[in-house]
Amino acid sequence: MKVDIDTVSTVERKLRVELPAESVNEEFVRAYESVSQRARIKGFRPGKVPRSVLKGFYGDEVRGQVLTRLVEQALGEVIRERGLHVVSRPEVEANDLEEGKAFAFSVLLQVKPEIDVGNYSGLEVEKVKLPVDDAQVEAALGRLRETHAQLEPVEDRDTVERGDCVVLDFAGSVDGKALPGGKSENTFLELGRANALPEFEAALVGLKKNGEHTISVAYPEDHFNRELAGKVATFSVTVREIKRKVLPLLDDDFAKDHGECASLEELKQKLRVRLESEVREIQERDLKEKLLSRLIEAHPFEVPPAMVERQIRFLIERNQSRLASRGAGASGAEPSVEQMRKEIEPHALRQVKTTLLVEKIAAREKIEVSDQEIQEKVEEAARAAGERGPTIREIYRREDAREDLRSQMAFDRTVDFLLARAKVKEVAPPIDAKDKKS
Repeated sequence: MKVDIDTVSTVERKLRVELPAESVNEEFVRAYESVSQRARIKGFRPGKVPRSVLKGFYGDEVRGQVLTRLVEQALGEVIRERGLHVVSRPEVEANDLEEGKAFAFSVLLQVKPEIDVGNYSGLEVEKVKLPVDDAQVEAALGRLRETHAQLEPVEDRDTVERGDCVVLDFAGSVDGKALPGGKSENTFLELGRANALPEFEAALVGLKKNGEHTISVAYPEDHFNRELAGKVATFSVTVREIKRKVLPLLDDDFAKDHGECASLEELKQKLRVRLESEVREIQERDLKEKLLSRLIEAHPFEVPPAMVERQIRFLIERNQSRLASRGAGASGAEPSVEQMRKEIEPHALRQVKTTLLVEKIAAREKIEVSDQEIQEKVEEAARAAGERGPTIREIYRREDAREDLRSQMAFDRTVDFLLARAKVKEVAPPIDAKDKKS
């Protein structure tokens, strides 16, 4: 076998392979022997059909099988021997395949780039101080109070007011055409909570219960869906129920019932501790993002388009699943695939760059994850999942799922390794414009 490899770019290789006639003939012999065992041709016993007859019936099929096997076997051998880290489907161009003649083909492959990781120890990153003040504690207390509010039917009026909770049916259209994702029944909506388009919520105020209404909603020029931006939608709306939210009193009884605390002051202290823990998590995530940004800045390199494309598709599918689980609701149609792609692409590129860099550092530092550590992580996730524990264990019996978990654990461990060696400088939080004026 003759092999030539051209470097098209740092992430592309062009392989030219020529196989001798002997290898071609051997593969044809194997293919025809296999076909002979299953061929059912009148006048011949299985396995006894002459080669010339088989060619007439199965010649094209055999040629296709032989071509596929020759390319797959030769390509696999070249990739192994040359240590190529292939990340794309091969683009194959093959000459005509004939028995008794040498066979040549070329393949264009995308490969992982050779990254020369340099200085990754002692990277400088800033940690923003985020103190927890009394106002944040009161806000958390308010949110807890909201979660225990009761909904009571409004009986002293039959029109919608700001702050009401309503159950409604609606169907929207634009230019006479049904609005995709703009129809729903028995939808619960709390006005003022930014769960729907503000213009839609504003148009609900004043509508009568059980009446059939038609409202117009002007979509803002900067609406995320460019097909709706600046247009006016018409909605038919029926308000089924009007309710008001009744908040519980904030006292020691509330603390006992909903916070497992002896007093309201103890509940506030408990909330402060929780907020401080959340702040530390936010700071650590922010530090890691800044650290990875510094790492990317210090190591410019070309990224295989195939890896970016796979990540884009993964992120689009995840976004679509999230949108489907939430429902498009009254905020309008969900963004198109093209719009999502445009927004997602820079994030996908960054994620691929980060993954390649961290993998390289992990290999250099010999940061690995053992099978036992994977199993412990699976058991931890299964226990946390409660009734879904058996499902979690079943998922991670698959080798691909375990390898994905291994990669993620190695990634996290490597980032922790980098953060432990980074130079962290604490800085004050940025001053808001409001604070500057005061």
